[in-house]
Amino acid sequence: MALIRPRPAEAAQAVEPDGTGPAVLRGNLATTACMETLQVAYLHAVAAAAGCSLSQPFPDNGIDWQVSHGSPAHLVDDEVTIKIQLKATQQIAAAPAGTHFSFTLDNEHLRKLARAQIAVPKILVVMLLPRRVDQWLRAGPQALELRHCCYWVNLAGHPVTGQRRTNVRVPTAKVFDDRALCDIMARVGAGGSP
Repeated sequence: MALIRPRPAEAAQAVEPDGTGPAVLRGNLATTACMETLQVAYLHAVAAAAGCSLSQPFPDNGIDWQVSHGSPAHLVDDEVTIKIQLKATQQIAAAPAGTHFSFTLDNEHLRKLARAQIAVPKILVVMLLPRRVDQWLRAGPQALELRHCCYWVNLAGHPVTGQRRTNVRVPTAKVFDDRALCDIMARVGAGGSP
């Protein structure tokens, strides 16, 4: 049986789901792979604006990125580092109601993030994305809009409560942006926790 493919003229007549214009022929990467790529782009943008350097451990051993921040104001060292575990979800509303939202984390990842006595602090960064891929990104002459945003939480000391996965509470007040990253690094540089 022959596979029927739409002719270019037919494809050009298709419209985006929100009716904003002609449909875009997107690649066939899995949505989860695209989510991972987008959250890495977000992290790179935040790190660049905060004046931080990034490195990716290989193999990652459950931690996605290391972020370093150099400043003569740091008391513990002239450069401090934190480790970041990135996650992304389309399952939560763009602007979560209340002071927290729940995110389910594999216990193996939680155990690594929950260790309290560590040399390099670790945080979880969760990116909330619209359910429709065509709503993730908008570009114009004045701005590149990436929807929605990332939130961060320090899970040091968090108990593992589920058999395989545990729900953690992520504060909606902790938006992960360049100012938040600079504040985190200042606290770590003073010998405190993120």
